[in-house]
Amino acid sequence: MRQPYSLPTRLFDKVILEHPRLVIVCFLVVVSFLGYKAMDFKLDASAETLLLEHDKDLRYSRLINSRYGQHDYLFLTYVPKGDLFSDKTLKKLTQLRDELRQLERVSSVVSILDVPLLESPPVPIKELAGNVRSLESPTVDKKLARIEITESPIYQNLLISPDLKTTALLINFPVDETYHDLLARRNRFREKRANNQLSPAELAESKEVTELFQAHRDKMKNDWHQDIAAIRAIMENYRGDADLFLGGISMIADDMISFIKSDLKIFGLGIFIFLIITLGVIFKKIRWILLPMLCCAFSAISMMGLLGLFGWEVTVISSNFISLQLIITMAITIHLIVRYRELLRDNPETSQRKLVLDTVRFKLRPCLYAGLTTIAGFGSLLLCDILPVITFGWMMIAGIIVSLFVTFLLFPAGVMLLGKGGAQAGSGSRFSLTSILARFTEAHGVMIIVISCIAFIVGAVGISRLEVENCFIDYFKHTTEIYQGMKVVDQEMGGTTPLDVVIEIDSPAASAPMAASATDTQDADEFAEFDEFDEAEQDDKYWFTSDKMARVVRIHDYLNSLPETGKVLSLGTMMIIAEKLNKGEQLDNFKLALLYSELPDEFKSIVVTPYVSVEHDEARFSIRVIDSEKSLKRNELLKRIRHDLISKLGLKEEHVHLTGMLVLYNNMLQSLFDSQILTLGITLLALMCMFLILFRSLKIALIAICPNLLSIGVVLGAMGWLNIPLDMMTITIAAISVGIAVDDTIHYIHRFIREFKVDRNYIKTVRRCHESIGYAMYYTSVTIIMGFSILALSNFIPTIYFGLLTGLAMLIALVAALTLLPELLVLFKPLGPGVVDGKNG
Repeated sequence: MRQPYSLPTRLFDKVILEHPRLVIVCFLVVVSFLGYKAMDFKLDASAETLLLEHDKDLRYSRLINSRYGQHDYLFLTYVPKGDLFSDKTLKKLTQLRDELRQLERVSSVVSILDVPLLESPPVPIKELAGNVRSLESPTVDKKLARIEITESPIYQNLLISPDLKTTALLINFPVDETYHDLLARRNRFREKRANNQLSPAELAESKEVTELFQAHRDKMKNDWHQDIAAIRAIMENYRGDADLFLGGISMIADDMISFIKSDLKIFGLGIFIFLIITLGVIFKKIRWILLPMLCCAFSAISMMGLLGLFGWEVTVISSNFISLQLIITMAITIHLIVRYRELLRDNPETSQRKLVLDTVRFKLRPCLYAGLTTIAGFGSLLLCDILPVITFGWMMIAGIIVSLFVTFLLFPAGVMLLGKGGAQAGSGSRFSLTSILARFTEAHGVMIIVISCIAFIVGAVGISRLEVENCFIDYFKHTTEIYQGMKVVDQEMGGTTPLDVVIEIDSPAASAPMAASATDTQDADEFAEFDEFDEAEQDDKYWFTSDKMARVVRIHDYLNSLPETGKVLSLGTMMIIAEKLNKGEQLDNFKLALLYSELPDEFKSIVVTPYVSVEHDEARFSIRVIDSEKSLKRNELLKRIRHDLISKLGLKEEHVHLTGMLVLYNNMLQSLFDSQILTLGITLLALMCMFLILFRSLKIALIAICPNLLSIGVVLGAMGWLNIPLDMMTITIAAISVGIAVDDTIHYIHRFIREFKVDRNYIKTVRRCHESIGYAMYYTSVTIIMGFSILALSNFIPTIYFGLLTGLAMLIALVAALTLLPELLVLFKPLGPGVVDGKNG
């Protein structure tokens, strides 16, 4: 006698199936509201998306930036077709510079045309203040100017390449004080929230500050986008005379937003078109194309509306969320379609309402558990310290829940309205891959297990070869301006990635009396001129002693000698120039003080102010690291610099500080491997717990985890053997692949248990499962694999790796679920003794 339906099933029948039109109307209302909120959907590609959420080095970096000043600028490289110093080229360069200066938000443009020249001809130290020339000065000696600019330790690799073929224009923008103030206030509230120290009043103020920050940042992004577009429009007018490339963090962020928008359009549209084609090939009926696509569209629109509603911003890492959303929704829908068609084929006289109810009743539990395992996979990303990865995890958790709700409400209501359609389900030919795999498993079970073990061992060895070192420049295709511009700056203009070394310098007990040691009459006369300076100026100039400068020069020379470093700027740069002005002789304390006093302000702002904090007894060394250097190992470089400064140059450990984007980016990379192990471990543990709850058998749980371990082991191993590094995108492959691939395992075992009760014959059960649920697994896996392959159209290389490698993981998981999994079920008989190959087991 048929068991009565459970209370939830009866409620579903009464509420959803009895009122399908009302359900669809409610759906349209909700989706319309969320579609409206989708207009608040935002993108973010700022440098913060590459940083750890709670990095102490980030706080120190912000402190150093506030102390020494942080300027917003773009870097425009100019490679003329003729001689760089010819009158024609300099005239064109002047026109370009002047056009750039006319832009509303540009505060200044620095080029070889207007930088101070001290040796064209040479100027005595005491005459520096009133006798500064530039390449445009009427009295400048252009031959000497060419030599000075070419050989200058300041301008070489900063404004001109060593081969004299490339020059650069630094386009400076005013410092946005409002942005930095709001950023600092927001970060203070974030730290308090992390330590549970926010009072109710501070919590309200924190929300207000966050909203103000986001609004101002959005305005700033729009301003930057317009400025960059205007600069590129100007550049177009000069491409006939030179090759021009634009660079800078703000340009990269702006282009990344364009990439994200492009990826969202391409992935969304590409997946949408592909799904239509796939459904048409598989089911060959309009209804089985229209209804699944409505489910996908409604779930995607709903998710975008939720992101806008809660203010979650899409980054490069989460730019493929629409693709994942569509793929997950389609996988659930295909399982429902296949089950409905099976029931219709076997029970053509049954009422439509009962067919739909039984479809939902049979598939709700495995789809729910499959969804929970996928949530576990994405949920493990919450353990990462990288905010965009954490946000991506939350996005996909919400997305899976949305997909489950949309599919299990809209699909039954839609099928109820469409009716049976007067066609027999299951007619037509079916692809025989599942049948082939069933026969292969039955005939070659031992071979399957042996091959699986070998593949897993090889994968494990490959995993041990995984590393996180990679070049940021290699994140982009060679055809993008980001790549081309970074390559020119990296290889011709002294590197791209900033690194700051900050050294605390011990002060002598008293430095002011050193003036008294000057016995030279001429020096005394010169020193008498210092009376015009105020007391603060007097204190600052006496900070510069020969002992301190000697230490600075040694550190500068060491940093400059490293093969990974390109341009190095510090007080040591000033000392090189000063000694040339002093006829090659070292400067004593008196002349150092004189130099500081007489140095023109525009030159002082270039060679002194950014590299010393007299107040804090600090010297700053600004370094650009060559990102494309093949031998670059960021973590090893940072450790080596710290070790050598302490052990070889005799600095105290507490006086050496490394900061800047290289340190912050390295911290993020180093956290990836630990996060990968942690997230994978947590995911597998969560899956085991769910398997135990779902199947109530430890033996089945252990069997179920094997195909998924194999798929992810092979994929991560392949990354290791192919030297594909872990990065902010590929770190998510393991957790996501396990979470999605395990769906096949759950659906197969759930169906296997039901079919086994028919005749308790393991072999026949395998055949029946391959002929039923096997088709749904095949259809959904092919959809997922092909869907992920569309990510290869991205301009962002990690996204391409993510799509292809995740697709590979899905392929291996499918094959393993249709070969290794049934073989393990037959071999270990987790459902108890049965009939195997016609004999009692």
